[in-house]
Amino acid sequence: MIEKMKFLSITGPKSDIDRVVNEYLSKYEIHLENALAELKSVQDLTPYIQINPYKEDLKLTENFKKLLPEDTNATDKKLSIEDSVNLVRDLDKNLNAINQERAEYEAQRSRYQELYEKIEPFMGLEYDISTILQFKHLKFRFGKIPKEYYNKLKSYIYNDMESVFYRCHSDDQYVWGIYFCVREHVSRVDAAFASMHFERLFLPDAYEGTPMEAHTKLADELKGTNQKIAACDKKIQDQISDRSEDILAAYNRLSAQSENFDVRKLAACTNSKHETFYILCGWMTEKESSAFQKEIADDPNLFCFLEDDNSTLLVQPPTKLKNPKIFKPFEMFVKMYGLPGYNEMDPTIFVALTYSFIFGCMFGDVGQGLCLVVGGALLYKFKNITLAAIMSLAGIFSTIFGVFYGSFFGFENVIPALWLKPKTAMTTLPFIGTMNTVFVVAIAFGMFLILFTMILHIINAVRTHDVEGTYFDQNSISGLVFYGALTTVVFLYMSGHTLPATAILVVMFVIPLILIMLKEPLTRLVKGRNPAIEGGKGMYFMQSFFELFEVLLSYLSNTLSFVRMGAFAVSHAAMMEVVLMLAGAESGGSPNWIVIVFGNVFVCAMEGLIVGIQVLRLEYYEMFSRFYTGNGREFKPFLKKN
Repeated sequence: MIEKMKFLSITGPKSDIDRVVNEYLSKYEIHLENALAELKSVQDLTPYIQINPYKEDLKLTENFKKLLPEDTNATDKKLSIEDSVNLVRDLDKNLNAINQERAEYEAQRSRYQELYEKIEPFMGLEYDISTILQFKHLKFRFGKIPKEYYNKLKSYIYNDMESVFYRCHSDDQYVWGIYFCVREHVSRVDAAFASMHFERLFLPDAYEGTPMEAHTKLADELKGTNQKIAACDKKIQDQISDRSEDILAAYNRLSAQSENFDVRKLAACTNSKHETFYILCGWMTEKESSAFQKEIADDPNLFCFLEDDNSTLLVQPPTKLKNPKIFKPFEMFVKMYGLPGYNEMDPTIFVALTYSFIFGCMFGDVGQGLCLVVGGALLYKFKNITLAAIMSLAGIFSTIFGVFYGSFFGFENVIPALWLKPKTAMTTLPFIGTMNTVFVVAIAFGMFLILFTMILHIINAVRTHDVEGTYFDQNSISGLVFYGALTTVVFLYMSGHTLPATAILVVMFVIPLILIMLKEPLTRLVKGRNPAIEGGKGMYFMQSFFELFEVLLSYLSNTLSFVRMGAFAVSHAAMMEVVLMLAGAESGGSPNWIVIVFGNVFVCAMEGLIVGIQVLRLEYYEMFSRFYTGNGREFKPFLKKN
């Protein structure tokens, strides 16, 4: 069902808007519209421009909230807006001081880490590194050389160079070390080492003792700095944890206050001689609008105007669905197709009943149906999965049809069939011969559903004053008469009864088709528009003839589409027969229960998914397409209801 909506225009002194929002509107669900767009006929309206003062504080609170433990997400504590702002700003000040201290330690750690990594390859040098860095008469170069070039250096040119290379460390690729030479030969030695791809590394004058001693000291410094950073992190966490309840309370208050303040984005302002007034426009349900008007009746600074005729408004009312709890999960399918327009029929209950019924018909098994009922109910209860609730309700019908078919986890000799066995039940029809009974019943049921959806289409067309949709298109009264007469004739013929008179058949078949063929000019005539036929008449009749042919084909294809109901009922029985054969249950011996269990799980999962999709296809293409447009817009409350 679609809840009835009322359009409200709320106005009062501009300075009083926060009180009105906090004291009144926050208690109700209101779908706000842009007042400037809605009230175009009102003169001298201006937007309500004001910067949200709570935005930055709310952003800080959101950051603090992210630092809270995952299990800390709710509180009943209440804080005033002033206390919330003070709390956030004081906490931000304290955390900034700690973060500044932490940043200094991090910078210090980065320096230590850099020095640590630079000296690490030279730990094999047993000499005071600061002394080496102070050499004046000897030149030195720290660096690394690829291993293959180091071997060439030793073999071919090292003995001819006036230098000494001290090897410190090596791995699979490089050899680290330092070479020394006198100042006079430094250019030649540098060139020789450069030709061997020696990569020079520069060490800062910040080390004390040998590389090993410097490395050990830096490791201690790094450890101490990490401990200081961890201590800062603990201080931050303690500050947050100790005030967790206050932070959540402040977040709730600031979030609500910020949302309330943002109402101004959709408000308009108008000036009188003495004061500026705000105007808010929006939708409430009929029930809530009545309660709202009663509550504000004695407020001298608040005025509310209720629009009784929604047809005069620029936008259609938003759609808010309200269905019984058992059918509510099926709103998901309706929303996937599109929300109903405000004046349209809500198809949720129709979908719930037809989807569950058809699913049960196609997937009839007592055991597997009960598994769907229990499994879906548990998943919906503990995981709140909407699709699981749908499967649970569909499983009830699967269980019912399982009783009709006499099927229990594929076994067809455990319980007697109250109706028939889908694989073996046959019906003899005139001129057609023997046909599977479930196929015949599926087509008959499809015809009934098509007629029913035509009736729904006519109701929707009457609601929206759609002349063509009411009288002349393929799903209108003309289509209903034609297809209803066709269905009646088929049933009379197949059941062996005498057909009606030829004159009646002509009236029931030919006239509705002519009306459908001429739907456009007839609609224009009813509405008093001229000319009745636009363009050339010959071209129009040719086009209308082929369109009528397409309509007749659609009637046929839509009807035959329901054969899949019987096909899946038969295929389910056949698949379970294969499982029982593989388990040896049909040979009379002791069955393999492992095969039976896994076979049932496989069939239930695979065929359940396929049947679910096929039923949804029937809903959308064979039923929804006949009576439902789904062009509504969702009712979205701007404020959180307190």
